[in-house]
Parts: sequence; structure tokens; C-alpha cells
Amino acid sequence: MKELEEYLEYLKYQRNYSKYTLVNYQNDILEYLEYLKRENLDYKEIEYSDIRFYFMYLTDQLKLKSSSVARKISSLRGFYKYLVNQGKVEDNVFSLITLPKKEKKLPRYFQYNELEQLLSVSDLKDPKGQRDQLLLELLYATGVRVGELVEIHLSDIHLENETIQVLGKGNKERIVSFGDYAKDALQRYLHDGRKKLLKDKTDYLFLNHLGKPLTARGVRYILDELIKKTSLNKKISPHMIRHSFATHLLNEGCDLFTVQQLLGHASVKATQIYTHISTDRLKEVYYHNFPRAKK
Repeated sequence: MKELEEYLEYLKYQRNYSKYTLVNYQNDILEYLEYLKRENLDYKEIEYSDIRFYFMYLTDQLKLKSSSVARKISSLRGFYKYLVNQGKVEDNVFSLITLPKKEKKLPRYFQYNELEQLLSVSDLKDPKGQRDQLLLELLYATGVRVGELVEIHLSDIHLENETIQVLGKGNKERIVSFGDYAKDALQRYLHDGRKKLLKDKTDYLFLNHLGKPLTARGVRYILDELIKKTSLNKKISPHMIRHSFATHLLNEGCDLFTVQQLLGHASVKATQIYTHISTDRLKEVYYHNFPRAKK
């Protein structure tokens, strides 16, 4: 569809949307267009009643969570806003739809001892084991998103300063720091593991078993395999390690504004969810240290 291709180009080059966001928008809109095709509807002649039926299709038939429905409706609202501005349609019917309230869930994270166990299972004599160890160390040491992690190039790394330049949402660059453990893992991988994995010349830091740049899906697969080697009965995701990074910083007394900057959040509102978790830590400190907290 020409209009969709033009819209994605607009988001990529004028709005600086990330690859991950573009893929989600494309999938949401293509799914919607397939629905219209089955219902013999023209996207240019959609009415409010048609949108209500689509909303019911997402919630009642597909049984999607409110967060997923909200994202899809938001994607289509943006698409139709673009179509109105381009003179392709007269009205943005999706602006009439009220987005469902998102379920407020506290982020899942690892305890310190759980992360220690996870960080001890990689085979450091094996090239892939060295890569996996670095992957874990950098995710935890920097709190970067998985999309930011796989886009790290060798030229982005400043080993002496222990910093990495990453490209975040909206193509915003920021500098993240890492400590001694991550530095050791990085040096080991660069001097040994990466050289053995490398097949063709590339500047990407993380490589898969074929010597190609590691993808976000590849990272998730590696994490799933690593968690199986532990005694932890938990699901794992790159974002869960990011949550652990933020939570542990707050638990140790780091202020919210600094955590916001480290995570690359545009607004402190996105960071405030972690304060609910750190409240448990505050209670623990209070009951342990205040002399009249308990008899």
C-alpha cells in the first residue's frame, strides 16, 4: 500500500522513530487493513461505527490485553492523522475512540542474589559464552534497551573512559557508563570470543553463531537459554534486567532524576513506576534502623 509506505518513511526520516517502533506500527496497520479487506470496507470511507466494531474485534475475538489494544488504536490514530494532513481522507475517525486504560503493573525484576546466579552460568572458555556474559553484564551495568544493545558498534565504545554511546528512542544519543565487571567481560570478548565468531567484516559488537550481527530476538533466545541453566523459576527478558538496574539504583539511594537520565527516559513520569518498588526497600531500612519501629 503506497500510503502506508509513505507514512513509514515519514515516521523514519521526519519523526526519527526507531526500527522497533516502525515494525510495530507497520504490523498494526497491516492487521487493520486485512480486517477491512475481510469486511469489504474501504479505509477511506470508514465511519465511527466501523471503528467500534474493530475495537470489539480486538477485545472480544482476539481477546487482546488493554495495553495491546491501546497501542493498535494509537498506531491507527497516527496513521489517519497523517492521511488527513495529506488530503487522503476527510476525518480522523480514530480520534473519536477513547483508548482503554492501561493496566498498571509493577515492573518485574531480579533480586541481587538471583542476578549473581545468572551471571555465573556462562562458559567463559567458549566464544559464545564470553559473548553471553558480556551481554548480561552490559544489560545490567547500563540499563540499556535491547534495541540499543544490539546496535552498539565497536566505534561507540570508549574503553578507557568506561563509557558507550548508544542510540535511543527517537534517535537520541546518550552516554552510558559501565564498571569493572562489564569491562573485564568486554575485554575478554574483544580479545578472544568476538574474533572467533567473526566471519565477515562488521563493526557491530555482538555477533551470533554465524558471525552476523545479533538481533533483539537473538538476545531474547540467549536469555531464555541462560535462565534454564540456573535454579531460578522465573521468566526472563532484556527489559527485566533493565528494570533490575533501575530498581537496584533506587534501593541504594540513587535519586529519581539521575535514574531517569541513565535509562534515557524523556520524562520522569516513565521512571516514577520504580518508586513503588523502592518503597519496600525504604520500609525494610526503616524497620531495621528506627529504634521504636518494633518492640
